[in-house]
Amino acid sequence: MPDTSAVRTVDIPGLAGASVGLSGEFVVPEGEGPWPGVVLVHEAFGINDVMRRQAERFARAGYLALMPDLFTEGGARKCLNQTFREISSGTGRSFADIESARQLLIARDDCTGAVGIIGFCMGGGFALAAASRGFAAASVNYGRLPKLLDESLVGACPIVGSYGGTDGSLKGAARMLEASLTRLGIEHDVKEYPGAGHSFLNDAESGPPAIRFLFKRFLGAGPNPEAAADAWSRIDTFFATHLTVKN
Repeated sequence: MPDTSAVRTVDIPGLAGASVGLSGEFVVPEGEGPWPGVVLVHEAFGINDVMRRQAERFARAGYLALMPDLFTEGGARKCLNQTFREISSGTGRSFADIESARQLLIARDDCTGAVGIIGFCMGGGFALAAASRGFAAASVNYGRLPKLLDESLVGACPIVGSYGGTDGSLKGAARMLEASLTRLGIEHDVKEYPGAGHSFLNDAESGPPAIRFLFKRFLGAGPNPEAAADAWSRIDTFFATHLTVKN
């Protein structure tokens, strides 16, 4: 696997309600800016090398890439339940953490002011929920849908969504998201990949080895290079279209 030597941990000045001592993983592109920014929201297993490589990928594509650690206060074991509750409610510390990351990016002299958001798994739910909160584009990857889907998406930015057809936890999610975005007139590109499951954009297995078997069996979880290549091509095109000018 490629190393993640370009990724560095940084302190993120927290807004009101954000995690105390909020930090994140940050990657700056090579060369001279300014560049657009991307806030990456990690999966439920937290920040690991798989997630760091996702950030590095965006930097190579010419984006300031910042991944706030939503588990800063207590780690995944203590934060996971609360974090998922916040996705459902649309409020809470995690959203303050995400907004703190966005504000850090737009305050930099080497940022164009256009900032997108991308999320994976749990982070996909946050990317969808945050799509109406000042971002220029959102990439939602196998993220949970809110119960009041249409209401939560009013005023959302353009959205590109990718789901796996064998993901038992999100059956019909792509279809429902597509229908909602169409009803609301929000620019979008939503696709379900029949042969892919949860976490198919990862380049390696992720999470504790003890539960990978269960995730594979019930969610079809794991890398799918063919589906990932197509999804990344769509995400790259979508972000290049919507992050070229200040939002």
